[in-house]
Amino acid sequence: MPLREPPSGNVPFLPADTLAGRVALVTGGGSGLGLAMAEGFAEAGADVALIGRGSARLEQAAARLERLGRRVVMATADVREPEQIVAAFDAVEAQLGPVSILANNAGANFAARAEQMSANAFRAVTRIAYDGTFFCSTEFARRSIRDGRPGVIINNAAPYAWTGFPCDAHSAPAKAATVNLTKTLAIEWVSAGIRVNCIAAGFFPHDGSLSATAATADARLGPHIPAGRPGRMRELSCTAAWLVSDYAAFVTGAVLVMDGGEWLRRGLEMPHFVPVPEREALW
Repeated sequence: MPLREPPSGNVPFLPADTLAGRVALVTGGGSGLGLAMAEGFAEAGADVALIGRGSARLEQAAARLERLGRRVVMATADVREPEQIVAAFDAVEAQLGPVSILANNAGANFAARAEQMSANAFRAVTRIAYDGTFFCSTEFARRSIRDGRPGVIINNAAPYAWTGFPCDAHSAPAKAATVNLTKTLAIEWVSAGIRVNCIAAGFFPHDGSLSATAATADARLGPHIPAGRPGRMRELSCTAAWLVSDYAAFVTGAVLVMDGGEWLRRGLEMPHFVPVPEREALW
């Protein structure tokens, strides 16, 4: 039997003013997990800045968030480029004020056999997933420390940071590095009042996901997950909002796995293993 469903979006998870007066910056916030986190922040009272490389998705996401009654701004930036990150922070803070919440969500991934992966393909993923997380986090911290202002960071990892994943030799190690970075920065910056945590999300299907669309996810992925179903965006948005709120003020350096127990499923009941060279599809 699948796990229970989360309450609907009509049921408030936190008081509407929990994050009032806060500004949340979300990289890769135009869709998917980034947009879900942005919605959670906005529902709890924060103004939101969305950062991405293209404007089309950002505009659609901003219109969706504005319906929640919060101020929303957009800035285009490539998180692999520190100069663009500085410019994005400057643009956001000129309109909304100091950023006190950072969600490092920007990422990229695709299936590729390691021995066939080019250097450019490898770097295209690792530089966004790890370098971008480091560059955005350090820019956030420099401003917070300079102004004596506390802050909160959420990083984006994945359960395969611990297990590895075939045909994912770019993203999986980058996620493992992000887990370590989360713990390292949490201790380094705790005296400055900056908390750093990480969500290792499993399958949270949406229209842009690689594994399955929201419409097909339950049938395709549910039988492979101990919980009996994939994650719901509502679950992620509420968790992210709680982690950055003062209700989680004692939580730092934590890595929260949200995957319905899938990463623990290592037994004989799993589907037969198919060697990579024999697969019709890599994933």
